[in-house]
Amino acid sequence: MREEEKKRTSQNSKLQQFFRKRWVFPAIYLVSAAVILTAVLWYQSVSNNISDNLAGDNPSKGTSYKGEEAVEVNAQAESFATPALDPDAVKVIKKFYDLDGSKEDQEAALVFYNNTYHPNKGIDLAKEDGKEFDVTASLSGTVVKAEKDPILGQVIELEHTNGVVTVYQSLAEAKVQAGDKVEQNEVIGTAGNNLFNEEGGVHVHFEIRKDGVALNPSQYLDKPVSSIKDQAAENEDTKASENADEDAAKEDSEASENADEDAAGEKDSPADENAEENSKQTDTETQKDANDEDAGSEDTNSQPEASTDSSNA
Repeated sequence: MREEEKKRTSQNSKLQQFFRKRWVFPAIYLVSAAVILTAVLWYQSVSNNISDNLAGDNPSKGTSYKGEEAVEVNAQAESFATPALDPDAVKVIKKFYDLDGSKEDQEAALVFYNNTYHPNKGIDLAKEDGKEFDVTASLSGTVVKAEKDPILGQVIELEHTNGVVTVYQSLAEAKVQAGDKVEQNEVIGTAGNNLFNEEGGVHVHFEIRKDGVALNPSQYLDKPVSSIKDQAAENEDTKASENADEDAAKEDSEASENADEDAAGEKDSPADENAEENSKQTDTETQKDANDEDAGSEDTNSQPEASTDSSNA
C-alpha cells in the first residue's frame, strides 16, 4: 500500500512540475489555435468546391433553397431592344395604330389586305435598300411559337416575365424552334415578305403584348420592362378617374331631371288647375255681360226710330 501511494505521489509531483514550466501553457494555446485555424480553412475549401461544382452543372441559372428555379434578376433589368442585328440600318415604315393618335397617324397605320383596312398592332421595320436583314430577340425569353403562316409568313413568339410577349412576323426564315431559350440580341430569323402587308416589302413586323393586349413598341424601345408596369398602373388610375367623372356627371344629370320633374309636378298641381278654371269662368261671365250690354244698347236705339215712323204715318 505504501509503495502504491509513493508511486501516485511521485506521478502527481512530476505532472505538477511539468505544468509549472513557463512554456507549457503557451505551447498548448498555440497548438489549439493551429488546430482550429486548420479546421476553418478546410471547411471553407470544401464549401468553395461544392459551390463550383453546382455552378458548373448549371451556370446560367440558380436554384432556391427549395430546389425551385430561381428568377433571373437581369431579365427584369433588360430594356426592349430594336429587333435587328444592326439597329441603325433599319427604320419604321409603318407605325402602331394608336386609338389616341391623330386622324392622319391613324390612316397611315392602316394595313390594306383583302379589300379591308386593318389597324397595325405593331411596327414594321425595314432597311432603306429593301434588302433582308437579321432579326434578333428584343428581350431574353423562351420561344413559345415558331411556325409558318400562309398570310403572315414565318411567325415567332417569345415569352418573357410578367405576362410580356414579343412577336416577330413576316420572317423569311426562323432559326429557332418552340421550347428554345434565347438571349437578348440573339439572331432568331431573317426579315422577309408576307401577303398581309405586301406594300411593306422585305420587313419584320414587331409587336409587344402585355397579358394579350398589343402595346405601342415605339413607346418602350430602349426602356426597361418595368416601364410597362408603370404605364399599366397609370392607365388604371386614368380609367378610375374617368369612371369617377362619369359617375359624378350621371348623378348631376339624374338630380337635374328629378328637379325638373318636381317643378313640372308643382306646376300641374290641383290648385293651379282650379285657379286656371276659375279664371276662365270669370272671363266667360265678363264676356257674357258685355254682350248683354251691347244688346240692350241696340234695343234702345231702335225705339226712337219706331216712333218717328209712327208720326210720319
